[in-house]
Amino acid sequence: MAETREMAAVTADALARVVLASNNAGKLREFAALFATAGIELVPQGEFNVPEAQEPHPTFVENALAKARHAAQLTGLPALADDSGLCVRALRGAPGVHSARYAQLSGGEKSDAANNALLVERLKDHADRRAYYYCVLALVRHADDPEPLIAEGRWHGVVLDAPRGANGFGYDPYFFLPALNASAAELDPAVKNASSHRAIALKHLLARLREDA
Repeated sequence: MAETREMAAVTADALARVVLASNNAGKLREFAALFATAGIELVPQGEFNVPEAQEPHPTFVENALAKARHAAQLTGLPALADDSGLCVRALRGAPGVHSARYAQLSGGEKSDAANNALLVERLKDHADRRAYYYCVLALVRHADDPEPLIAEGRWHGVVLDAPRGANGFGYDPYFFLPALNASAAELDPAVKNASSHRAIALKHLLARLREDA
């Protein structure tokens, strides 16, 4: 029993400060609030002048791992990365891993407004508006960690034709949650933090941390 407590303390100390492999202010707000409940300080990679990692992979999990290892390599600290996006059934999973650059890849600008406009345009002839936000979290204790902790979460909803709400970022104003009768951008941040795809993935990640302790 004493050995178990000692291992748990070592694990907690080792992960007391974790680098978030992102410079996205919206993600930082969400993750910082979620990680604070676990007693873990989340520090954005920008504080260490870590540049954005390349995300050339076709899957969420590969991109998340690449970003986490990149941040850990340049800071010497444990690192957390997520790769997330909106997957629309009628569009065969698009925008998917390209969610942040959806319009840019089609010759448009890189912005939330352009991404949302393109999404609505491509769905105009589809009756099926089902979609889900998907998130993969990858946590590495060091850059060469052979056993990264991986967790995922899905948040199901439908795509709207017109935006609703002023909170959130990305596709949130167009992502409607029937169970909550609101778009993601209409939710109070505390409600979103408790129910989003990132929250679901984080719960799984924290469960893994408890198991490993």
